[in-house]
Amino acid sequence: MRIYALVGTSGTGKSYKALGLASERKIQHIIDDGLFINSNKVLAGISAKQEHTKLSAVRRALFADDEHAMVVKRAIASSNPESILVLGTSIEMIEKIVERLNLPPISEIISIENIASDREIRIAKKYRKEQGKHVIPVPTFEIRKAFSGYFIDTLKSFKVEGRGRKFETIEKTVVRPTYSYLGKFYISDSVIKAIAVYSAANVEGIHRALKVDVISAIEGIRINMDVSIIYGRKINVMLEEVQRFVARDIDTMTGMNILSVNVAAKSMVMYNNTR
Repeated sequence: MRIYALVGTSGTGKSYKALGLASERKIQHIIDDGLFINSNKVLAGISAKQEHTKLSAVRRALFADDEHAMVVKRAIASSNPESILVLGTSIEMIEKIVERLNLPPISEIISIENIASDREIRIAKKYRKEQGKHVIPVPTFEIRKAFSGYFIDTLKSFKVEGRGRKFETIEKTVVRPTYSYLGKFYISDSVIKAIAVYSAANVEGIHRALKVDVISAIEGIRINMDVSIIYGRKINVMLEEVQRFVARDIDTMTGMNILSVNVAAKSMVMYNNTR
């Protein structure tokens, strides 16, 4: 097993560049901020970006927790990779990760300055400083549950090789951890309900929302809605539209992971005299 080290100070764009580098070097596995990743899929681990303080984030990234380290070691043993790209802010940090996970010695050290331009590094630092944005080298759907409520954005990059013969899309995810903010933020159920009511009202054929229940879970939220419909419309089409509108708007406005949107038509009016 060959171990590659990608080194760069915090906020220089290591995670952003990691997938492209791994693709070029034919490295299928990445260890970044507490996660063990294979080809855009999280195999094991807990992201350091879920932690609420910088200190706990550093400990998570170093696999200081024995249980966390054991789970990742088992996943590595099961995958038996030919090579792994390990990301860190210093050689010392990567050496500690390698030691904690019982990995072979580092075969090659790659500096972020060797694969990113000065301009790219400046932009990465600017976004980290001003917006607190962190990149995770996996698609949004892979981590949506773990980062429910963390204001998630999707970032895509495109790669063309051999005069367009090979076209590759690499999706990464941008999150803003709670420790990037001054204090904590909370989104109350009343806000979720208000968004759901507004979204439903924008669906043609819906008279109004009668009731909205928000059921919270660790991995996200479930929305149960009762609506009143206008006579003469296709009920199944309207209810499907409500599901899409509500899920889209809550996702966009809050960053919450929407597990389900259940909509029931509870009453019907002959015409709409309230609009």
